[in-house]
Parts: sequence; structure tokens; C-alpha cells
Amino acid sequence: MVTVNTGLKAGSAVESGDIDAWLGSVGRAHGRQELPLLGDACALAAEVYGDLRNADGESYMRHALSVADILEQLDLDQETLAAAILNGVLDQGGVTRDHLEERVSGVIAHMVEDLARIDQVVGGRSVGVDEAAHAENLRRLLLGIAEDVRVVLVVVAERLHRMRLRKKLTSPEHRQFARETRDIYAPLANRLGIWHIKWEMEDLCLRCLEPEEYNRVASLLAERRQDRERGVTHIAGLLREKLKAMDISAEITGRPKHIYSIWQKMKRKDVGFDKIFDVRAVRVLVDSVTDCYAALGVVHGLWQNIPGEFDDYIATPKTNFYQSLHTAVTGPEGKPVEIQIRTRNMHYHSELGVAAHWRYKEDSRQDAELERRVLWMRRWLELKDAVRGTKEFAKRFKAELEPAQIYVLTPRARVVELPKGSTPLDFAYAIHSDVGHRCRGARVNGRIVQLTRTLHSGETVEILTAKEGGPSRDWLSPHLGYLHSARARNRVRQWFKREDYDRHVQRGKSSLERELNRLSLPRPDLDEVAGRFNLKKADDLLAAIGRGEVSPGQAAGSAARQLQPARTAEAPVTHRRPTETRGDVAVAGVDDLMTHMARCCKPVPNDTLVGFITRGRGVAVHRRDCPNVVKLQGEERERLVEVVWTGQASEGTYPVDIMVRAEDRKGLLRDVSTLITNEDVDVTGANTVSDRKMDLATMKFTVVIMDVEQLRRVLAKIAKLPGVIEVRRRL
Repeated sequence: MVTVNTGLKAGSAVESGDIDAWLGSVGRAHGRQELPLLGDACALAAEVYGDLRNADGESYMRHALSVADILEQLDLDQETLAAAILNGVLDQGGVTRDHLEERVSGVIAHMVEDLARIDQVVGGRSVGVDEAAHAENLRRLLLGIAEDVRVVLVVVAERLHRMRLRKKLTSPEHRQFARETRDIYAPLANRLGIWHIKWEMEDLCLRCLEPEEYNRVASLLAERRQDRERGVTHIAGLLREKLKAMDISAEITGRPKHIYSIWQKMKRKDVGFDKIFDVRAVRVLVDSVTDCYAALGVVHGLWQNIPGEFDDYIATPKTNFYQSLHTAVTGPEGKPVEIQIRTRNMHYHSELGVAAHWRYKEDSRQDAELERRVLWMRRWLELKDAVRGTKEFAKRFKAELEPAQIYVLTPRARVVELPKGSTPLDFAYAIHSDVGHRCRGARVNGRIVQLTRTLHSGETVEILTAKEGGPSRDWLSPHLGYLHSARARNRVRQWFKREDYDRHVQRGKSSLERELNRLSLPRPDLDEVAGRFNLKKADDLLAAIGRGEVSPGQAAGSAARQLQPARTAEAPVTHRRPTETRGDVAVAGVDDLMTHMARCCKPVPNDTLVGFITRGRGVAVHRRDCPNVVKLQGEERERLVEVVWTGQASEGTYPVDIMVRAEDRKGLLRDVSTLITNEDVDVTGANTVSDRKMDLATMKFTVVIMDVEQLRRVLAKIAKLPGVIEVRRRL
């Protein structure tokens, strides 16, 4: 026997003999090699706890030993038992993590620190009866905080012990505690496969919440659970012998259905106790489907099948691919027994695959990441004895258990799920887009932090907001680290897109008008042009230009291509055939009339035209916006006629005047002329004037082009030359 110097006086809440007795029982079960570490843990706990008692009136030390005893029955290692004993010492003051590392070990210190964080997060917090989503998030939070599955087991064991103390208490506070246990901790034990803890928790909760129903079902059972367990063991033994005689390799387990489960099934199916045939249940695992049906024959040969109580889910699997044979028989002493028969692969699928029991029992939402972590926790529990001390498995387990999400809380204890690496800004946008837009600061666990600080599971986050305002463009910079989640980044982009829309429309409108004026093009139908860029309306096109997604030149070029067919369609219809004199324009209403292009405005294809009937020189073809046409009045305006481009307009060349204003420098004329020549455009006239006072040069060129697109390209390249201030088509 190892004696521990607890430092407690006689008559204290826990005598040193209590600790020695517990250590002795552990030593007998697991060997004396574990006792020194557990003895050190008990000694430290006794020093810290002294005579302290918890809210249930139980001494801290006795509570710690009771929780450790539950875990010892799960055959957990000494580190887990030590962490359970020391759970809470960090809250008493004077004990730090460094102190724990020195007295016990770094692993245990880390587990105790995790337990303290969990207690801060969920301790004293309650979940209402109808808050199913919140309960699910709290379960996720517990799994997210714990980096070691053993920490979750300590939490579950501690809850079970507290429920044992409160099982007969029915005050509102204790009823709330029972609801929380039923809604959060029992499903958690279910997911981890700790069935007997889950069953006991549910029965204790029912006893507290529905004492009359609990007593009614208990009386209907007419026998103690221990008696039912012996009955199940007897049935399993008989079946094992028969299968062995048939040379069928089988693994047989059984369990008596617990009171809560019976009560739930009676409610769900709205039947009486006499219709519940799985009060005793046995499961048979075999190697093949053939063995399943052979085992079924053995069962029905031993006991009488209950009519209507056979389901073949092997031939017809459930929608979640669950497979098994279910039958109910009248067993020894005339008591019904449910027997399930399946292969080992089917069993693995039902426990850990998509048909896993906890998925449909809890009706929880699908989460592949959470299910992956639960799977690895279950594997660790199943293999803990075989892999204890195996570094390779421990390393892989730690990597697989690494969460991809974190779970943080609002000041009102609402759990928020975020991608790992998220910041307070991500949290703000997860709460509400408006909260994110107006976020100006954050508190984490009561302390002001930077908005780029990485959050961790279990932390409580409070967002500080302005009354009005919006996000910063810096938030979208990946290098600054403000946002981690794609959802939050999209919210910020949408805000800027919506907020800047009107400003971008105005900017795009100005840019497009400048480009159209530079090319001397009339304003086109912008709705039609927008459609060519897969945009819905004109304002969307202008906004795209303002944002730089569409260049003014692209829009103007598309507009130029739009104008020619539109003008041809707009040609006036008369009873007289148009006369084509030059081959590229047609004058409506007058035959055999000579036409010529006006020298003042030099029309080119895609320009809107108008003809002026001269005296003796036929029709002078002008651009409709030509200054000489605009200033016509009275009788002179009556001499205007409609002129349109013909289909041959694209086959010719046309003179155009352009003007360039630039800073006067040596070689400017040469650079402009060379560029025009390189574009395969002929220059038929040039005139340069220099203003020495302003150091400016104004150059006028007459060039011969084929279409507006070629003109746009030449003007765009001239505009990029050094010192060029303005370049446009001259009227």
C-alpha cells in the first residue's frame, strides 16, 4: 500500500485513509507501477482543496476520487485519472501550469488546463429544452476545445457523478441541470461509444425530470437491472454453445434495455409495455451473410419467433444502408428477447459509417469534419490498450484529431462555428453582416485585442461597433490577415460593390463620354451594348467601366459596331429608288444627283450622316453633328436630305482630321508621325503650332483610315506617348 501525505487533519472532508483505499483498489486492478503518479496527484489535490466543498455539498477531494473511479472502470490510463483528480486546482489560486508540470507531468498539466477552459465555457451555462441547435453546438464546442479525447471523457464522467448526486432532486435548478445532461452530455457519450454511461445518464435524467414516468416503467419491468443482465448473459451463453456446435464463428454480446429507452420507445410508437420486445437484446456478429441466415435458423430453432417481429435489412437495407437481421423471440421464462444478427463489416458500418446509431438517434446535421474526429476518438477508445505507448499511432491520432473548425461564444453564450484560423472580424460577420461592416474593435475573454488576432475554441468574443460606417478595403488584403473565412470576404466585397455602384456609374459615364467624344461617335443604345458584355442594363455597363472591368475603348468599339446596321435600318423608305453615286452612301428622295464628302467634317463609316443640297455641286455629305450643319437656320435647313451608308462603306478609305495637344519637346512630331506610319495609316496633311510661353504644341493631322476601330486604335496609342495631354478627332 502506498501512503500519501495529504496534509489533512483528522475529521477533514476526506481522510488520508480514503485516498489510500482508492489507491489500493487501483493498484490491485492495474498494478503498483501506476501508484506513484496517482499518489502525487492526490497529494497535490489534497493540499489545494483542503476542506472545500462544491455546490452539491460534497468535498472537492471526494468528488475528484469519485470521477477518477468512474474513469478507472473504463480502464483508462493513469494520466487520465490524474487529470480528473487535479481538475479544478488551477481555479483555486496559487497553482500554475508550471507548478503542475513540475509536480506531475506536462501532458497532465495540458489536460488540466483544457478542463479548466471547458469549465469556464460551459460551467454554469444552461441550454433550454427547445434549444436543440444550441445543444448540438455545445457538444461540438466540447469536442473542439479538447485536443485530447481523454479530456472529453473526464468531462462526461464528472457529469455522470454529479447526476448521481442529484438524481432525486427536482428543484428548477436541478431539473435544468438534468435537461442539460440529457441534451448535451448523454449524446456526447453516445457518439464516443460509452454506452453504459449514456444509459445511466439518461435514466438519471428521466428520474429527475419525469419521476412518475420513471417509477411507472420501473415497476413494469418487475425485476432489477442486475436480474435482467443475468438473463441476457444466460441467453447469450445458450446461443454461443449452439453456434459453436454448428461450427459458426460468432461474437455475442447483450444488454438489457434501460428505462429511458423503453419510455422513449413507448412514447414514439404509442404502444404499451407489452409491445416492447427488446427489453432484453442480444447481438450476434458473424463472418459472412451465409452465416447470418444460418445463425437465424439456430435462433428460431431454440426459441419461438414472435409473429410480425422479423425484419430482413440485409436483403432490403434501410435508406442509410444499414444492414442486419432483426427478430424477436419468446426466450427463457416466457420473456421476449430481441436478437440482431449481422456481419462484422455490417456492424462497423452501423457504428462508425453513415448508418451510425447516433446520427439518426440525435437527428443531427451532417458534418463530415465532426464525424471524422468522432471516428478517431472512437478508434482510440477501442484500441487504447493495444496502442498505449505506441508513438506512431499517437502521432497519427494527434494529426487526425486536429480540428478544421473552432467554436467560440458570444457574450450571451451562443456558440458560433468558424473555420480554424478565423479572426474577430470573421466572428463579427458570422453574427451578422451589419455587425461586421460596423466592427471597429473586439474583446476576447474580456480583453481588447487586434482584429487580426487568431481565435481559439472556447473563447468568448465581444464585438465593438460604430453607429454607422463600413468596412475598410484593407480587410480584403490577404497579407494583412484581417479575414480568414471566404464568407466574410464575400460580405466585404458585396458591400463595396453595392456602396460604390453609383460612384462607379458616374465615373464610367464620364469615361465613356470622353471616349465617344474623342472618336466623334454619337451616344449609342447602351442597353444593347451592355448585353454584348453579358450585363443586364446600361448602368451595369457604366459601373463596370467605372470599376475598370470594361475599358472605355472596348465599350466604344462595341458601340461603333452597333451603329452601322442600326443606321441602315433607319434609312427612310420612299417610293423612289435611292441613287448610289459614290458607292458608299445613298441619298434618299433624289435621283441622279452628284454627292461629295464635305471637307469640314470628313465623315467616315459609322458616323451619322446628313446631306446638304448645294447650288451646282450636288449633295454635300456631312456628319450630323458638323458645326456647319448645326448652325443652319430657316430655308437652308429645308435643303437637308437623309443620307445613309451602304454595305460597301467598309471597302473604302476616308480622310479624318485629328488633333494632338502635348508638352512641347524635341522629337515630338517625329514620334507621332512614326507611330501613325507604323499603324499603316497614311498622313495626307500635317500642321504644328508651338506656344513657347506655355511650352505646349498643337498638332493637326489629316489621316486616311478604313473604319472607326482603326481610328480608335491610333488615338489610343498616341495618347500613351510621353507628354501627350489630349488626342481626339477634330471637327
